[in-house]
Amino acid sequence: MTNWLTLPIALALDLALGDPRSAWHPVRLMGSLATRVETRMRRKGSSRLHGLTGWILVVATILAAAAGALAVARRIHPVLELSFSALLIYVAIAPCDLARHARRVERELRVADLAAARRAVGCIVGRDTDELDADEISRAAVEAVAESTVDGITAPLFYACLLGPLGALGYRAINTLDSMWGHHDERYEHFGWTAARADDIAGYLPARLTVLWIAMGAAVCRLCPLSAWRIAWRDGNKHQSPNSGLSEAAFAGALGVVLGGRNRYDGQWGDELTFGNGSCRPNLDTIPKAVTLMWCATALCAATLIVAALIVDPSPWLCGWL
Repeated sequence: MTNWLTLPIALALDLALGDPRSAWHPVRLMGSLATRVETRMRRKGSSRLHGLTGWILVVATILAAAAGALAVARRIHPVLELSFSALLIYVAIAPCDLARHARRVERELRVADLAAARRAVGCIVGRDTDELDADEISRAAVEAVAESTVDGITAPLFYACLLGPLGALGYRAINTLDSMWGHHDERYEHFGWTAARADDIAGYLPARLTVLWIAMGAAVCRLCPLSAWRIAWRDGNKHQSPNSGLSEAAFAGALGVVLGGRNRYDGQWGDELTFGNGSCRPNLDTIPKAVTLMWCATALCAATLIVAALIVDPSPWLCGWL
């Protein structure tokens, strides 16, 4: 278990600073490392074995570097170790950045600047956005908030609580590799197999716990908690991912809208099943509701994990500080 103090400190840093824009951001460094490793591995081949080897190299390098830095901080002073641990968790989560991107889409839609709204939503979704109308842009933004609530918030916090800051950073590395390599196309069908399966496994338990936090958050936000819970378990398995569909379906139920549908990726259309009841589609007024629900779920997740860490070890390092 992590030191319980690191979780509120990490969240406070995110609230105060947002996601850093530096090229030295650890997640950007993960992406650069992954690109270099992929280039070298593909010179030897693109089989599942080459993908597995590359995946191990990237994850092991990231964890070894972070573990070494934590060990140095621990030798200097417990407070420095605490600070660095919180910093690692902070860079592994991104609630403020997710909210900022979604709100930017909302602002552009409110001034009827569809071109700017398409560019804004293109920063947080992988689908083609150049021909989306206002309602489809809103749907894309709400779906991004729903899916990223797990990948960018609750899952790294869960692993931070369970395994410490290295757990949070390790999960973020796994998720980053999945976003880069875990595609079902000719280039990555074999090379990215390990990245996709590892992300499915790592996100399995956090995604299911997040359904509970979303339903509880819906109650706090005066939305539809029972519908969130019911539709998550009814429709969540429709998604090709064993995890992403759960949070998306829970958001659909809580917000009283239908998510999912037909999207275009790299010029190719694909029919996707929908989540939710009825025919009410998201609009620009749905976006701030989704962001508020995300914050409620984040707060409930953090409170649950902090209490769990406190129960296991209520007074870590206090003697060391004195």
